[in-house]
Amino acid sequence: MEFTDVYFSLGSNLGDRKENILNALTMMDKAFCSRGKALSSIIETPSYGFSAPSFLNCAALYRIQKTGEAPSLGALRVLDICKWIEWKLGREEHPLYGDSGERIYHSRPIDIDILFYGNHRIACTRPGYPSQCLIIPHEGILERPFVMVPLREIAKDPLKRAFPEYFR
Repeated sequence: MEFTDVYFSLGSNLGDRKENILNALTMMDKAFCSRGKALSSIIETPSYGFSAPSFLNCAALYRIQKTGEAPSLGALRVLDICKWIEWKLGREEHPLYGDSGERIYHSRPIDIDILFYGNHRIACTRPGYPSQCLIIPHEGILERPFVMVPLREIAKDPLKRAFPEYFR
């Protein structure tokens, strides 16, 4: 059996933030048929890109069984699971964009982002939904301490070798 190491960022700023993260991790364990292999500390950070209550953030590493599909399809499958977990935990997905195309952020009970999917660089759209793009490594993570601090705490050497620009 072959596996892919997948790194995630989790964050919450609504409701019982820690409980939201723990519930998301429990649901991820079940969905991926495996307990997470590494979990960072949970840190508190100010909201990013908008004014709102502070977030709790962490990073998690899961070893997910490969299914023989292309990495982009595997990553889209993982994204679907993350979106389902977010929805089950009360997130309402209504992405908003400003006049110049920038994303307008808002509070949420849970946010799960795929940071890295193995050692693959992925840029793809969902079949049938050309406006839904998945980019891995996740865009902008170097400018986001709430992602990089927890990620650096759990990053394994193969990830650091594959993506040295993120771990200088």
